[in-house]
Amino acid sequence: MDPILLGGVAFAVAMLFIALRMPIGFALGGVAFVATFVLYAWPEGKAFDAEAAVRPTLRLVSSSSFSFVHSYELSLVPLYIALGAIAFRTGITTDIYHAVRVWLARVPGGLGIASILGCGGFSAITGSSVACAATFGRIAVPEMLRFGYAPRFATATVATGGTLGSLIPPSVPFVIYGIFAEQSISKLFLAGVLPGILSMLAYIVVVIWWARARPQDVPSPGLRFTRRDNLAAMLKAWPAALLFLIIVVGIYGGIFTATEAAAVSVAAALAIGILGRRLSRADFELAMSETVIQTASIFFVAIGAKMFATFIALTGATNAVVAWMGALGLAQWSLLLAAVLLYLVMGMFLDPLGILLLTLPVLVPLMQGTGIDLIWFGVIVVKMLEIGLITPPVGFNVFVIHTATDGKVPVDTIFAGVWRFLVIEIFVVAALLAFPAISTWLPRTM
Repeated sequence: MDPILLGGVAFAVAMLFIALRMPIGFALGGVAFVATFVLYAWPEGKAFDAEAAVRPTLRLVSSSSFSFVHSYELSLVPLYIALGAIAFRTGITTDIYHAVRVWLARVPGGLGIASILGCGGFSAITGSSVACAATFGRIAVPEMLRFGYAPRFATATVATGGTLGSLIPPSVPFVIYGIFAEQSISKLFLAGVLPGILSMLAYIVVVIWWARARPQDVPSPGLRFTRRDNLAAMLKAWPAALLFLIIVVGIYGGIFTATEAAAVSVAAALAIGILGRRLSRADFELAMSETVIQTASIFFVAIGAKMFATFIALTGATNAVVAWMGALGLAQWSLLLAAVLLYLVMGMFLDPLGILLLTLPVLVPLMQGTGIDLIWFGVIVVKMLEIGLITPPVGFNVFVIHTATDGKVPVDTIFAGVWRFLVIEIFVVAALLAFPAISTWLPRTM
């Protein structure tokens, strides 16, 4: 059987299974296993021989899965998940929000801005957008509703702020992208810093504009704090600042690799929790349980994707697509815009990790073949995944906030507020495409 045809059929079947809501790990891994068997059992121009395919199929599937899971870079994933779980259980992440809330008490829309900045600070420790949205959905949304903020403002602000977990380092999507694209994870982390800050500032602009255009949605909470309160809030937030400095300054200064920075950060968070009597044994056990469950979920999907990527590479389908696109003579801008539109559409229906693992085996060689900087492209990809988290009809962060509020705020109400942030995202993406230095300058100074 023609390998390229087999690759195309396998990709279509995998997409069909995913559309039917089959778990992505099962869809990709199952299709890859069967298709690899067919590839070896039915070589092009020869008769079908099932017996000849058993051993090479099992060998390929087991070796690719084993080598992937045991890669040094992938150890970042459980470490950063553990860091986020420990920081949450010790109250480090919630201290960020309360500190910023004190500083911005008198600013119009101050609680909304505090939520955005709090999400940014949370993201700088945990690297998980969904965890950020879930946490601040229970902390910031009730606080804003208590002071009379409109439900659509409160929920949309936190849903959007939660997406920063994908872009601000450490970031699990950057880790997965770096492994599949064979790029430096340390450089990818640094590449996300300025785009993350740009996105955060853009969201704050939306909050300020909303507060001025519709003051009835953003009433003044009437909070008053003294200088002593401001100083106390600042001092209380030092653990979060320390963990962020360990990661970013440690990597940028060449003190740590990304993996070493993760390990040191986890040790620091544990020390803060134990010495400050913030972390009980029960909390530690819960944090480790959450880490194991989330890590297993990510690894299962990643193993299925690795099996599928290995199969696609065997068929030569990727090289065929690259050659075909090259023959069309499309400019880099055309390819980038096509990729952006692809991620925008896929983000409406699929979860970010699934999108990432489905597209990278094809798009990375294509972009590399046309001379596009893969660090820059990685930032564009993660930014589009971030936008997908709040794009209807799925918008995972929107449903996370809906759940976090116990269903008190309808999904359509949250989406009614999110559109303002989606408009500003157009300008952010345009800036990242027009000025690659926003993404590449910091990594190049390493």
